[in-house]
Amino acid sequence: MSFDLSNVISAASEFKPQRSLVYGVPGIGKTVFGCTFEKPILLRVEDGAAAIDVATFPKLIENYAELMEALSALHGQEHDFKTLVLDSLDWLEPIVWAQTVTRLNADRDRPLESIEGVGYGKGYVEAEQEWRNVLGWLDALRLNRGMAIVLIAHAEIKRHEPPDGDPFDRYQIKLHKRAWALWQEWADMVLFANYRKRTIKTKDGGKSGQDKFRAEGAGERCLYTDERPAYVAKNHWSLPHEIFVGQDKTWRPFHEALNQATGGKYALPSTLNSKEAA
Repeated sequence: MSFDLSNVISAASEFKPQRSLVYGVPGIGKTVFGCTFEKPILLRVEDGAAAIDVATFPKLIENYAELMEALSALHGQEHDFKTLVLDSLDWLEPIVWAQTVTRLNADRDRPLESIEGVGYGKGYVEAEQEWRNVLGWLDALRLNRGMAIVLIAHAEIKRHEPPDGDPFDRYQIKLHKRAWALWQEWADMVLFANYRKRTIKTKDGGKSGQDKFRAEGAGERCLYTDERPAYVAKNHWSLPHEIFVGQDKTWRPFHEALNQATGGKYALPSTLNSKEAA
């Protein structure tokens, strides 16, 4: 029997394909980052990857049925892809809402025009059924086909009101809070991508008493792996809090940091072994 104390194993004995969610500021290269994982295929909900040489389906996902068709193809047909990159989660959200409205309208005499028509907040609770269906398909790809999952999302700045302190602004994923909570819990890693910058004092306070500052940066990229007041992030592997990537288009520093943190259980993508990527 499986549930017998003689069969107890270490929970760390098996390294499953990772579930990663990366979000960040515009133009930082989130999609490129996703495509640096091993043997990726890009599932496009938005059209922003024309400059990336990566396998993808010939059209964008425009509705929920097409999403299911693509996920079913990846699960049921033969292929050697090792990573699914979904770009992006927040562009998928209106498609999920539309499917929720379609499902609910099947049992209504007066059709809903939008998810807001369900009642205050209730539509977003209903939408969790569609989101969890997507989540189930992604887990099936991980467990049955051995594929890592990389979800891309955009960032927004929102007011956070903790119960034990004063409110403050922070970066978080651009999703409804119920969907954000679901995907944050599901992911093994939530990574925040931003540019490194520093502030320089440009003028003393003078009569106003308020010093003036300006921000400087050189387009050097960083990944942040655990939470701070300014952003949400997490990981399961005790990664360094900040992984400096700079201008490296292969995002090698992240892959090397994950390889080291997992004791080599995470194998570096084969493209990083080439001289071109070194």
